[in-house]
Amino acid sequence: MANRTSQDIRCLNRLEVMRRFYSDSEAKTRQELAAATGLSFATVANLTAELLDAGVLVVAGRLESRGGRPRALLTLNAERGALVGVDVAETSVRTEIFDLALRELHTDERPLPLGGVDPDDVVKEIEAGVASVLAATGTPQHKVLGAGVSVPGLVEREGGVSIYSPFWSWYEVPMRSMLAERIDMPLHLDNPLKASTLAEMWFGAGRDVDNLVVLTLRAGVGAGFALDGTLYRGTTNSAGEWGHSCLEVNGRPCRCGNRGCVEAYVGTHGIVETLRAIAPADPLLHSPDDATVLQALALRAAESEATAEKVIARTGRYLAVAVGSLVNVFNPQVIVLGNQVVEHFGDRLLQATRSAVADHALAQPLRAVELRRSALSHNAVTRGAAAFALEGFFKDRELFGPVSRVRTARSRSK
Repeated sequence: MANRTSQDIRCLNRLEVMRRFYSDSEAKTRQELAAATGLSFATVANLTAELLDAGVLVVAGRLESRGGRPRALLTLNAERGALVGVDVAETSVRTEIFDLALRELHTDERPLPLGGVDPDDVVKEIEAGVASVLAATGTPQHKVLGAGVSVPGLVEREGGVSIYSPFWSWYEVPMRSMLAERIDMPLHLDNPLKASTLAEMWFGAGRDVDNLVVLTLRAGVGAGFALDGTLYRGTTNSAGEWGHSCLEVNGRPCRCGNRGCVEAYVGTHGIVETLRAIAPADPLLHSPDDATVLQALALRAAESEATAEKVIARTGRYLAVAVGSLVNVFNPQVIVLGNQVVEHFGDRLLQATRSAVADHALAQPLRAVELRRSALSHNAVTRGAAAFALEGFFKDRELFGPVSRVRTARSRSK
């Protein structure tokens, strides 16, 4: 806070006001926004005047009051522009286009080859995915307010550099610069941990709480944190690499080079290794990829097949140990579990985790926390990536500069 300027604080307040419009679809008065955010009515009036001038909000009607002027009802102007979200996962590139209300308009998904992937190839797939969603929706490029791109691993956000991606052994890849040569729109890069957390904060299972942990469980595993209503990034934007914390000393090898990491037990490949430990002759172990194994195990579990049930139960126990540490350290209100593993194993995995976490968490913080399944399903990362672009748009100092006296007077007249 000590290094934040008045402009930074104003931007944070603007984002806090806008979060209220994304938490539900109802129109809101300035008085309701002030009460919900804890900001003064004068601050909310100035901020909404900016947003009205920028065409982000529109007046949707008037609410009669007991004495005094009718109160203006404000709502999002979904047609103000489009946002693009890109999820570069370990096995695919998923691109979605949204309107300003973050309603999905079209999706494009392109597979990536297994094993090593060259950054240039990923950039080409992103370019093709963006072109595809623009063409499918008839959206001219100048209507796009920005594109958010999530890439796995450590990301230097300001420069848009993929610092380290263990899945592909990428080091210091200037992704934003490479993309900017092909895609002419504002670009914002970060990783799936931050994207999923932002999506759950703004639109999903965490929008009603301030202290939140979001777990992404797919080939890569991580945790995102919202503390006191603010996305926590850490000193170098590296917060959340929970998947590479130690679950078992001298345990399974992890792709990061260490042993016993959380990811090696609850990531997609880790779950395949659990199947191997339980049933080394299972024919599923000959499947071409981990996602196929998870899908087949989910189908077997639905029919109460013993091996599949054992795999899910053991995965839940592994997860409970790691979740217990998060409960003790962060004392969150909600922990959201999402992404590929949860999509396949669903409530069975949550139940197995809930039943075992009490053995690994202190009683008081455990009583305060609720485990929830992601409400955003498969598009949490793309929606969160689009929210990167949305945040970037709301931080545009040319569009949202200091409030003039004309704006202030206009806000008071509405």
